[in-house]
Amino acid sequence: MRTVDGRVAGRRGQATRQKLLDCLSEMLSSSPYRDVKVIDVARKAGTSPATFYQYFPDVEGAVLEIAEHMATEGAGLTELLEGRSWAGKSGWQTAQELVDGFLEFWRRNDAILRVIDLGAAEGDKRFYKIRMKILNSVNGSLTESITELQTKGRVDKDVNPAAIAGSLVTMLASVAAHQKGFSSWGVKQAELKPNLALLVHLGVTGKKPSR
Repeated sequence: MRTVDGRVAGRRGQATRQKLLDCLSEMLSSSPYRDVKVIDVARKAGTSPATFYQYFPDVEGAVLEIAEHMATEGAGLTELLEGRSWAGKSGWQTAQELVDGFLEFWRRNDAILRVIDLGAAEGDKRFYKIRMKILNSVNGSLTESITELQTKGRVDKDVNPAAIAGSLVTMLASVAAHQKGFSSWGVKQAELKPNLALLVHLGVTGKKPSR
């Protein structure tokens, strides 16, 4: 762990650095990203702007670090599909657990994911790469699942596995980011999950699930 000028940070320095990141994460949950200033983060962490600049070039640099850490955690989403079956009742369970895990990950990291989406939408390649790293963890596994079903004759040979997987993952990300908005349409959270899982199951297998 090094400071901006290349010096190795000691134990206290690392603790201060982490506290700054924790405070920034907390502030992103309650304030618009553009409104978060170095002086406010430093004050919340009980230190000075000069100390902040020892560890990060600016707020954006610190945000990117939080985002990278979160994306590494997001790579674990692939475990929701590893070794899972899409046949019969097992397929319905797989679809439900994928949806549940995806929505929960988005809720847990809502604040930083909003910043990532904003940066990616504005064309910042650093944020775009982080966003794709998260989505790729599920996209690759889904593509493999659909390809396997296709080789077994359970999915139409004209289906493009990568196109279906990419569409499903994009849908999951969009719904996950819009979870709070569904209530304005009269949709309860408990109703959202099974219906989203139904769409995922149909997309992967081409069939209604066996329940």
